[in-house]
Amino acid sequence: MNAGNLNLPNAVSALRILAVPVLALLAFRGAGLAFTILLAASLLLDALDGYLARRLNQQTPLGAQLDSWGDFLTVLVYPGAALWLQPVLLKHNALWVTLAFLAYLSPIALGFLKYGRLTSYHTRLMSLCAYLMGAAAVAFFAGWSDLPLRGACLVLVAAAAEEVLITATLPVWQANVRDLKHALALRSAMTTATVAGR
Repeated sequence: MNAGNLNLPNAVSALRILAVPVLALLAFRGAGLAFTILLAASLLLDALDGYLARRLNQQTPLGAQLDSWGDFLTVLVYPGAALWLQPVLLKHNALWVTLAFLAYLSPIALGFLKYGRLTSYHTRLMSLCAYLMGAAAVAFFAGWSDLPLRGACLVLVAAAAEEVLITATLPVWQANVRDLKHALALRSAMTTATVAGR
């Protein structure tokens, strides 16, 4: 492993990944309050790792992948946790949850098909969506309200559509792509470099 990968933001991301089995266990045991508190802490750590990476100038491809895996594994806990902790709310919001699930998995599946890995774009729209969905998940699991979930689902659909378009645009894997315009600029630069290299 590269010494540059041994940094604080990557350690924070790794901690989030280690929290996933604990979240699953808490949900399975019906410990709703402890689950919600740990979930909120994990989501705050998600914001912290990105902030630290930018602030300390320690952004690495491994860090982008760790962050994406932390997000992906945490989201995988949601369906089981909803079933065990909020079955009534889950049933009431089955359509919204299905929409969110399909929207979330579509760019991931396409990225694996095209690149063989998580895309790790961290677009602005998906970053906004992560904050909205995180707040919505805490509100949902705490039993406060399901309305934030519905709004976050709509933003997720738009963010996922942008990520699908980015994957369709980029010929090779690239982490930290801000938006579709950035992807188009990267593709143009790759094309120019290929032509110049001939």
